[in-house]
Amino acid sequence: MKDSLNIKAALQGSKPRNFPMVSRVVFGSGSFDQLDEILEPLRGDAEGIVVFLMDDVFEDTHLHGRIPSMEQDLLILISAKEEPKTEQVDALAAHITRNASDLPVAVVGIGGGTLLDLAKAVAIMVNNTGSSAEYQGWDLVNTPAVYHIGVPTLSGTGAEVSRTTVLMGPERKLGINSDYTPFDQVILDPDLTIGVPRDQWFFTGMDCYIHCVESLNGSYINAFSQSYGEMALALCKEVFLEDLSPEESREKLMMASWHGGMSIAYSQVGIAHALSYGLAYVMGTPHGLGNCLVFQHLEAFYPEGVRLFRQMLRKHHIELPLKITRSCSQSDFETMIEVSYGMEPLWENALGPDWKSIISRDQLLEIFQKI
Repeated sequence: MKDSLNIKAALQGSKPRNFPMVSRVVFGSGSFDQLDEILEPLRGDAEGIVVFLMDDVFEDTHLHGRIPSMEQDLLILISAKEEPKTEQVDALAAHITRNASDLPVAVVGIGGGTLLDLAKAVAIMVNNTGSSAEYQGWDLVNTPAVYHIGVPTLSGTGAEVSRTTVLMGPERKLGINSDYTPFDQVILDPDLTIGVPRDQWFFTGMDCYIHCVESLNGSYINAFSQSYGEMALALCKEVFLEDLSPEESREKLMMASWHGGMSIAYSQVGIAHALSYGLAYVMGTPHGLGNCLVFQHLEAFYPEGVRLFRQMLRKHHIELPLKITRSCSQSDFETMIEVSYGMEPLWENALGPDWKSIISRDQLLEIFQKI
């Protein structure tokens, strides 16, 4: 992972990085209905093509019917049951260029973290050559993405605000980290999260909680990251440990996701994410669930974070699946370890520059065998 090793220099070098952020955001109940108004100036003469990538769980729903699509637009329904892949991004980009008469004026992602990551990656790849796997790493994208809009229907991943789009590649799970990755516009409508299944709501929210714990306890921490991370962590505690009204819970978790994503713009995640990448690469485990499966065994590294996590599990009557790796071969475990151990910036953030002397591959094997 040589191309990802300069992350700490980028974050902590003598000259601070001038990171881009989402330039436009609208928040509030019913704000999804402003999408047509947002797209209007982009369309120009009304012939501009917009590509909508939408989670197929919304097919034939009220939300599906509210999409302001026009005759020339492309509406593509996508399953979010699997982690987004580079080959999937490449296929979507090729489909768009084949079926659109011109370059899209916008790509709109509607769904959870998977759809938002796909939208960011596709917006990059319709305007860049080669395979998306070639851009997995840090600052490898040369040509700006087309205008892209994120509409989260889940809260927790922070994908709506992050500088990366995490993809499962042929050799690794790694993000396309670039100045062209962040959305140009985000619509935060808490009403879109109504009806999310309880387990999915919990696991996605825990992604936010866990990456805040990792950021705040990491060696890359700084005042910028700390301010956002502390706010996101406080909101997560309210949502998952207090008794809020459904409306309050939706609004606060959506803002926790936003702040949590901002918290790692100038810092990094840690051990749980490194291990969950290895788990997902071999097992295809959804990201939020994977983080939870790993985090429960990390009390030695994040004692207070794991204590509160277990309290949250009990309060919401969540039972994590057991023994999902028991059928894994030695080769499977070796691949998990190789992928996880290769996430050097995450380990350095968590354990410092001498991290290899602190945690061994045998320790990683022990954790994976417990899951």
